[in-house]
Amino acid sequence: MSDTLQLILEDTDGTQLETSCTRFAVVWQGREVWIQQAGNGQLLIGVDVEDSDTEYANLLLRPLATNLVSLQLEMEPIEADDEEHVHGPDCDH
Repeated sequence: MSDTLQLILEDTDGTQLETSCTRFAVVWQGREVWIQQAGNGQLLIGVDVEDSDTEYANLLLRPLATNLVSLQLEMEPIEADDEEHVHGPDCDH
């Protein structure tokens, strides 16, 4: 299975641009909301952390059947050594 996500970006005038990437973010309420594949057809949706945060918040979207999905919230504690962490394709953040 490929880690590539196929994206369709649409402007306000309806013009569409098709592209692909392994990970993308949307800036929402001043925070980066990252979306990437998590394997087995699942999407991992995580919010970028700030200095005052004590946990990572990740949403895992799983396909269940036709027109059905499962959404699970996963909270992970931020450890002191995570300050030096650089996000990469294998970190699942």
